[in-house]
Amino acid sequence: MSETRNLGDLVDRSGDPDRPLILGLPGADAIGASPTVMTRAGLDALADAAARGFLKHGLARGDRVAVLAANRPDSIAVMLGAMRAGIVPVPVNYRFPPATIAAVIADSGARLVLCDGPRRASLAQAPLPGDVTVVSFDGEDEGTLSALLDPGPFEPIDPRPDEAALFLYTSGSTGRPKGVRLSHASHLWVARTRMRDASLTGERVLIAAPLYHMNALALALLVCASDALAVLMPQFDARQYIDAIERYRCTWITAVPPMIAMMLREHDALAGADLSSVRTVRMGSAPVNDTLAAKTHELLPNARLINAYGTTEGGPIVFGPHPEGLPTPTGSVGYPHPDVASRLAGPDAPEAGVLEMRSPALMLGYHNRPDTPSPITADGFYRTGDVFRRDGNGFHYVLGRTDDMFVSGGENIFPGEVESVLETHPDILQALVVPVEDEIKGTKPVAFVVRRPGAAIDEEGVKRHALANAPAYQHPRRVWFLEALPLATTGKIDRNGLRARAEEAVRAS
Repeated sequence: MSETRNLGDLVDRSGDPDRPLILGLPGADAIGASPTVMTRAGLDALADAAARGFLKHGLARGDRVAVLAANRPDSIAVMLGAMRAGIVPVPVNYRFPPATIAAVIADSGARLVLCDGPRRASLAQAPLPGDVTVVSFDGEDEGTLSALLDPGPFEPIDPRPDEAALFLYTSGSTGRPKGVRLSHASHLWVARTRMRDASLTGERVLIAAPLYHMNALALALLVCASDALAVLMPQFDARQYIDAIERYRCTWITAVPPMIAMMLREHDALAGADLSSVRTVRMGSAPVNDTLAAKTHELLPNARLINAYGTTEGGPIVFGPHPEGLPTPTGSVGYPHPDVASRLAGPDAPEAGVLEMRSPALMLGYHNRPDTPSPITADGFYRTGDVFRRDGNGFHYVLGRTDDMFVSGGENIFPGEVESVLETHPDILQALVVPVEDEIKGTKPVAFVVRRPGAAIDEEGVKRHALANAPAYQHPRRVWFLEALPLATTGKIDRNGLRARAEEAVRAS
């Protein structure tokens, strides 16, 4: 990768320009359709044409362009083109309610919205500011991307250190979504550091998480910077995910634990499926327990499993392998990365506490949020809000968010601690613990559990296991069993949705 200073120009141009770079798979409603093939030359040409087109149509450096679409190759090219021109792409979570989508677009100050057909209906259900232009990805008429493009070469701008490359909006689980301002330099550092640590050269990378989320977008940018191929799904579907691995011989995949649990349910699709091509699985968003790790290795026998951690504000590089070569324990996110400063803050530090970290990937700040206290400490560390413990070898383990901690009968309970205990039972694949109201305790823990395939553990068995292996106040007072833990719009487990479901079930009982 060249030493460009513009994030939109991080494309690896060392190989064949006509080699496929991105395969865009059709959606579930287009079975039998051929994938969209985008070569490196095609990506570059489309990015340059978009950069020229944005400027020709009156956008200026620093303006914002919102992208509201399921995953597609041309959305990656358009975002690169915007950044080349100094225009800031804002990928929008299309699973937000229409009113929230409109609020995010308005908050970002976007002057133009690029959307696909299915997402255009969302824009019709909530008013946008009057000066916002909506452009469709598909079609040849006026008001489409094709009409906006201005083909030809383009010289990327040289960004300032404090100039935003893109905005990513947080999920808004604790309030209205916040726009995270990320610089060109921050994510060029991310791409270069990841390439130095573990090259993707020759890999076929399956991306199914949404591009409005840091995990997928950072990986897509990394593929562009590497001699690799991205197999891009519009969105996650377990059967299509299995088919894509086998059909395209994918070697490198990302997943969250519920995605593996959903795959395990697809007995027909898995029967006879050859998934031996997968050599790396990068897990994120939730800890990986021994049972799930074993099932993952059974499902993907040739793959090494990486339990990753990252945040939108702080980037995806925080932990890595141990410097002395010690194997990373199951459930740990690793040892602090040598290029990242980290510490645990709180009364139990340094053995446990809230993670604070500092690296070149830190955000510039939140957009348009003077009401939000900065999470950056006086000495430049980002306070993540995630609670960790570390063992004697320096390996770190996620216990949960400070937001998730609740008090039951005067005792502080971190759901992650209880979930880890439950998941030591060999019949439990995954567990999620949430609080519900209680007249005596204030709140009490309850649990949702995904059984290991073929297991028959019942509610009393879960409670007995908790009581035998953890303080009594931590044991779940009710247990419900699910086929898989549901995902929120960001691809993480929908903890808030399950808490609402538990509260409703308790009220009805």
